[in-house]
Amino acid sequence: MTGLGVGALAAAAPTPITSAGDARLGAAVLAGIAVIVLLITRFRLHAFLALTVGSLALGTLAGAPVDRTLASFTAGLGSTVAGVGVLIALGAVLGGLLAGSGGADAIVDTILARARGRAMPWAMVLIASVIGLPLFFEVGIVLLVPVVLLVARRGGHSPMRIGIPALAGLSVMHGLVPPHPGPLVAVDALHADLGVTLALGVLVAVPTVVVAGPLFARYAARRVDVPLPPEAETAPPAPEAPGTAVRRPRFGAAVCTVLLPVVLMLGKALADIAVDDPADGLRRFADVAGSPLVALLAAVLTGMFTLGRAAGFTRDRLAATVERSLAPIGGVLLIVGAGGGFKQTLIDAGVGRMVLDLSRDWAVPTLLLAWLIAVAIRLATGSATVATISASGLVAPLAAGLPTAQTALLVLAVGAGSLFFSHVNDAGFWLVKEYFAMSVGQTVRTWSVMETIISVVGLGFVLLLSLVL
Repeated sequence: MTGLGVGALAAAAPTPITSAGDARLGAAVLAGIAVIVLLITRFRLHAFLALTVGSLALGTLAGAPVDRTLASFTAGLGSTVAGVGVLIALGAVLGGLLAGSGGADAIVDTILARARGRAMPWAMVLIASVIGLPLFFEVGIVLLVPVVLLVARRGGHSPMRIGIPALAGLSVMHGLVPPHPGPLVAVDALHADLGVTLALGVLVAVPTVVVAGPLFARYAARRVDVPLPPEAETAPPAPEAPGTAVRRPRFGAAVCTVLLPVVLMLGKALADIAVDDPADGLRRFADVAGSPLVALLAAVLTGMFTLGRAAGFTRDRLAATVERSLAPIGGVLLIVGAGGGFKQTLIDAGVGRMVLDLSRDWAVPTLLLAWLIAVAIRLATGSATVATISASGLVAPLAAGLPTAQTALLVLAVGAGSLFFSHVNDAGFWLVKEYFAMSVGQTVRTWSVMETIISVVGLGFVLLLSLVL
């Protein structure tokens, strides 16, 4: 787990676009990352533009011809969008159907109706984990925070006692479990098996969210007394969109639709383990049905009936819901694509070889190195997605030759590192602060500490799994 055959990998690697030595290349990498950080944090430049400029700066400072740097960047951008762009779009549509049809409300209300007293924080973890599976983090917060505040008021709970478990569930899903953009990009960059990564991600996510959610919430609620925001008392109902029906999808139908892609992808992973013959009919069927594109497409098409039509949506209403779901992800796709371009520039400049040398010479465990790189970029940029993309590019050569399970764990180590200590340069920090009406200090002692717990505990379980797989 500490190093790989550098000579074998170098023989298979493409010719670097620069002949710079390790010292100049290392300085160029640091300068490129510094440019990205400065543009995002100081000048508030969109991450897509910052990653593009940072890639060009890295190539130029490493002595690569501009045309070859541009070719590397555009090739990486294209391959990344081709690999995960459609999956992100399908995930967004599934999330839009879940939210727009009232399926998310059906899941929330049903679980809350069966939870009482001390079980409420655990119920919030369950809700956030199920709801957060197909939704982007920010959308999940918008959906769940009003529920958190309502439950806290009705049950006399501290907002932190209920809110921390919900935030932990959303964050863990966002960082560790596909089909969220970050894990998907890491899977693509490291050539990991999505089904195995999903299975191990769930295995790591469950104990991690327990520690960072309900258990930490007990401590946070005692140390940070956050009163309910005044808006929680008289929150007006959201106006219904034209054509929206009054009925909701059934709870079972909503849950089964959300979990359908997970079941299909896990089925593929199990079939690959249980059936040795790749030509076997069952395995071939499982491979097709469990491929990310087919699994998510099946869930979207199913959701149009189990969620959309069940809520009384007309064809026009379904079309409008899909269109609205796709509109907000343009920025995400650009960031992911530019991150892929940055990753490819790193690889083509020979950074992979340099990282391999450092890993061998310093005897740094691969999983720990991947986590540390992601942590450094997360602290600098504030973006979990940028940290995941950039760290995946830096450690991609380390994945060559690793067994399937170890490659999946490498993806999870990067994902765990990308969640470390959210602070003032992270949009999520301010979103949580404003929704719960906390001061900056209170947000650090609750949200930031919770994110750090997720990162460290997640890494711990990844390292434990690496010892037995």
